[in-house]
Amino acid sequence: MKAFGFSLGEAVGLSASNEHGVVIARAEYVNRCPAYLVRYRAADGSMVEAWWDEDALVSLEETRSAA
Repeated sequence: MKAFGFSLGEAVGLSASNEHGVVIARAEYVNRCPAYLVRYRAADGSMVEAWWDEDALVSLEETRSAA
């Protein structure tokens, strides 16, 4: 099985938007990529928890350490 790409508590961004949040849960599957439950503030200001596939997220910790 593939290792998880993001850690619990890791700061992540949604790759298709400027929204960002924190990984609060992870799921692994036999026939699909890992998924992550991310708690974030949506563009409209509301607090959201939503599941995202791994390829929809980017690590904010990597971009912070590269700066």
